[in-house]
Amino acid sequence: MGQNVRQIGFSEDDFAQFKQRLCEQVWQLKKQMRQPEFAQSELKVGAELELYLTDHDGHVRAVNQKLIEDLQDTDYQHEINQYNLELNFVPTALAGQPFSNLQQYLEKKMAGLIEVAEQYHSHVAAIGILPGLRRQDLLRANMTPISRYEYLVEQLKKARAGSFAIKVDGQERIDMQVEDVTAEGANTSFQVHMMIPPGRFADVYNAAVFSQPLVTALAANSPLFLGRLLWEETRIPLLRQMLDCRARSLHGQSMPARVTLGAGWLNDSAWDLYAQAVALHPVLLPELSDEPEAKSPGQALAFKELNLHMGTVWNWHRPVYCAADGGHIRLEFRALPAGPSVPDMIANLAFSIGLAYGFGQKISEISAFFPFELAEKNFLQAARYGLNAQVYWPDLNQLNIRRIPILNALESSMTVMRQGLTLLHIEQAEITNYLTLIEQRLQQQRTGASWQRALLYHYEQKNNRHQACLNMFQRYLQMSHSGMPVGQWSIP
Repeated sequence: MGQNVRQIGFSEDDFAQFKQRLCEQVWQLKKQMRQPEFAQSELKVGAELELYLTDHDGHVRAVNQKLIEDLQDTDYQHEINQYNLELNFVPTALAGQPFSNLQQYLEKKMAGLIEVAEQYHSHVAAIGILPGLRRQDLLRANMTPISRYEYLVEQLKKARAGSFAIKVDGQERIDMQVEDVTAEGANTSFQVHMMIPPGRFADVYNAAVFSQPLVTALAANSPLFLGRLLWEETRIPLLRQMLDCRARSLHGQSMPARVTLGAGWLNDSAWDLYAQAVALHPVLLPELSDEPEAKSPGQALAFKELNLHMGTVWNWHRPVYCAADGGHIRLEFRALPAGPSVPDMIANLAFSIGLAYGFGQKISEISAFFPFELAEKNFLQAARYGLNAQVYWPDLNQLNIRRIPILNALESSMTVMRQGLTLLHIEQAEITNYLTLIEQRLQQQRTGASWQRALLYHYEQKNNRHQACLNMFQRYLQMSHSGMPVGQWSIP
C-alpha cells in the first residue's frame, strides 16, 4: 500500500493507461474473490505504528533516515516527514493470545528503537500529535526525500489548485493556510489490520464503522495542535482537511473527500469499496508495473496498480488486498491515534476488533433503521468531545433511536467486546486482561487526551503555553515509556 514510485513526472498517457489498468483489475478482483481458494488462509492480525522523533526538549528531530539505516530492520519504514517513522508489525494468528503476542513484539521493538535513537540524542514518542509542534516544523524542508512523497505532495497540491486550509473550532480555534500537505505528517496513527472470514466482510466493516465513535472517544490522544487546545482527537479533522485535494469549484466539492467514514453502509462485499475508489477518486500516482501478473493455476494476481491507488484513498476503514496464499482482503482500521502506552494501544486494538465482531452479529438489523449519516455525526462528536460526547444510539427492542451520553453506550459495549473476541476463539484470560484495561479507563474517565489537558492546565499555572506543552510532554514520555496504562496515570 505504501510502495515507493520510481519516477517523478508522468504524462497524460500514463494517467490514461493507469486508469485503464485499474478498471481491468477491479473486474479481475471480482472474479478472483469468487475462487474457492480465496480468503481461506489462517486469520491473522497486524498493525502499523507511526512515531515521533524528538529532541530532549520535546521539539521534533529530523533523523528518521539515520535511524532506519542503523536499525537495518525492514519492519521500520520512512514516513512523510523526517521526524516520523513507522513500525510494521509481523502479523500474528488471531486465535489464542494475539494481543499478548503483539504487545511483546511491540515492547521489544520499541526498546531497540529507543536505544538506537539515544545515539542521536533523540527520543521516541507514541502520541497522536506532538504537543511541542511548531508551525516551522510543518514546512516542506522537513519532508523525507523519497520520490513517492515528493510526487504525491505535488499531485495533491496541483489537484487542489491552491493552498490548504486548516480550520478547527474546539475549546480554542485555529484558522490558517499551509502551502503543502506535509502538515499531514503532524498526525501519527496506530493502524490495525485484521483478516476477515469469507462472507463476513460487509457485516464486520459496517459494525466497525458503527462502533468507531466508541473507540474514538475512549482512545482519544490528540487534544493539541500548534499549542491550541482543539478536539479530543484533533487528528480527525486535521487529516481530512490536509488530504482534501478536491478542486474548489462546486463540482469538485460535490465529490467525496479522500478521507471519510465511508459512502454509506456496505451492501455486498469489499469489492464495492474498490469500485468506489476507482470511480470516485482521480489517479494521483500513475506508475505502471512492468512485472507480469501471475498466470499459474491457483496463484493470486498482484493487482499492483489497484493497491497503489488504494494507498492514496485514506478512508478511516480501508480494504487491503494481499496476494499471498490464494489472496485475501483484510480490513484496516485507520482512526486510532498512536499512544499513550504500549498496553493502551494493544487494548485499543482489542476493543476495535471485539466491537467489530460483536456488533457484526446484529449490524444488519441496526443498519436497517439507523441512518449512516448518524454514524458520521457520532464519529465527529466523539472526536470533538471524547467521553463528554452525546451520540445517537439505536434500541433494537423498541426500534428507536435516542440521543444519549457516550459513556452509557460505552458501558453497554463491554459485553459486546467480550462476545466478539470470544467468536474469534481468543482465550478468555486474554480477553479479560485487555477488557480490564478498557474498563479501567472508562471508570476513571481517563484518556490520553484528558490526561494531556489536565497536565497542561497544571503547568500553565507557572509557564507560558509553549513551555507548559513541553513540560507536559516530558511527563507524558516518562509515563508512556514506563509501560503503565493511561488509566493509572496520576494527575497533580
